[in-house]
This record gives sequence, C-alpha cells and structure tokens, in this order.
Amino acid sequence: MSTETLRAGKRTVEVSRADKVFFPDDGITKGELAEYYRQVAPALVRHARARPVAAERFPDGITGQRVFQKNVGEHFPDWIRRAEVPKKEGGTIVHAVCDDAATLVYLADQGCVTPHCWLSRTDQLDTPDRLIFDLDPATQDLEQLRLAARGMGTLLDELGLVPFLMSTGSRGFHVVAPLRREHTFDHVRNFARDAAALLAEREPKALTVEQRKEDRGRRIFLDYLRNAYAQTAVAPYSVRAKPTAPVATPLEWEELDTTEPWHHTMTTAVERIQRYGDSWSNFTRRARSLRQPRQRLDRLIGR
Repeated sequence: MSTETLRAGKRTVEVSRADKVFFPDDGITKGELAEYYRQVAPALVRHARARPVAAERFPDGITGQRVFQKNVGEHFPDWIRRAEVPKKEGGTIVHAVCDDAATLVYLADQGCVTPHCWLSRTDQLDTPDRLIFDLDPATQDLEQLRLAARGMGTLLDELGLVPFLMSTGSRGFHVVAPLRREHTFDHVRNFARDAAALLAEREPKALTVEQRKEDRGRRIFLDYLRNAYAQTAVAPYSVRAKPTAPVATPLEWEELDTTEPWHHTMTTAVERIQRYGDSWSNFTRRARSLRQPRQRLDRLIGR
C-alpha cells in the first residue's frame, strides 16, 4: 500500500494506504478522498470552523465497519485544535475542531468519510448559531420532498429568518437558517419544534413531526431534533458513505426543482465550487435574532 503526501495549507500531511479503495463500486481510493477534502477545504472550513467535529469513519472503506468517533485519538498530532466539552451526563469529551485544510486531510487519512459538526462554536457551546430542519422522506416521492423543503423555506422567511438549502447526499434536504448567538439550545429547539409542528399542521397528509416511524406512514418527517446540545449535522461539502460518493451540497433555491438530494458527487462538487463558488458564502452575514420570529410564530399558533 502506498503513502501519499499532500500539501494542505501551511502543513504537509501523509496519507497512508492512499491506494486503498474506499468506494468499491466507483474505484475511489482513500487518497482521492483526502485530495477531495484538500480541494474543498476553503468552502467546507468556512462552515465548520471553531466547531467540535465528530468523524464518521470507515477504516476499511464504506462496505466495512462504521465508527462514529467523537473523541480525539491519542495519536492525533498536536497541531490539530482540540476542544474539551462538557457532557450532559457528566464528565467531558475532547473533540477535534476543524479549523483548516490539514485537519480535514488528516481526518480523511484516519478513514473519515463524513465529518459532522456541532451547531454551536467552541466559545459559546450552549448558544447555537444555526437552526436546522432535516427533511426525512418515507418514500422516493421527490415532488413531495421538494414541496416540503420549499414550504419550510417559505415558513422561515415568513417568520423573518433567512432559509438556506442543502442537498444531504443521502435521501433528503436540509433547510438551515443562520442565527445570532442570543439563545440557548433549549430555546432554539422549542422554536424549531413549534415551527415544524405548524408546517405539519398546514399539510397534515404530507408532513409530520411524529418521532415514531410507525406513526409517520408515507409522510415526510420534519426532523427538528438536531437542534440540541452536542447534536451534530453533516458538514456542507462532506462526502457520504454511499455508492457514487455523493456530497452534501449547498444549493440555490432556484435549483430545488431540478436537483436530487444525491445529485452532486465528489467530482461535480469540486467543479461546482470552482465554477460558481460556495452557494452559502454569505450564510453568516444573514444571521438573524430569534426574538421577533418567536413572537410571529406565537401569533400564528395562537399563543
């Protein structure tokens, strides 16, 4: 097995067993995965910087064992930034923090196919700066899924937030709104729950907030549960552990009707960034307070 050396920002990172095939149906190697992360790092790190990260690892490729690793390994190099964060059940855990291209490449060398990031940053762990809804379909009805995504985006806009859209590289879409860091996770989660419930009430045959799968039927689950302390969401531009190596890709709203959740891959995501840039480049600048949206939502639900 070969070793490759990649220059990532100011550092040089060795990728061991670089020729090991990680995606057998597509012939994509570990070295190619690491190179992908090196190329998309400027865009990905923009959204992951200063956040604790969990690594979804497949040391033997995507058909092998899956390891969801939150803690930093003892062998991680000293230059990788760490964050010791309290656990709700007591004690602490030390996460890596994805602040640069070299960290992404190193995680790929450790078999990380998909990095998942907190919704808050290390300096204010209990104060999220994004609100996320994961649209989880029960069927392959893309028309209904798109209607759900557009409905959620319209509702957030109605409430005074700025919705952003991302294909997950899996089965659904994420609708995400940037927030000013003013409220705790509990406050944000309650807002997300009430917004999702309102949208499901407006479209009860198509949408649901039922947590039990057997109670959802064929409806799309408006998953608001990630809006909680220590929960993570797939980082934008992350590869998913599926055939074709699909990528979680920020989109323009105009693309919703012509894009499947798994549309973009490692190849097309790099080409997209090079040609059009990052569709979420202004994400942070569009952050809004939840104060007025909370008041508007309360009026809509009759509180």
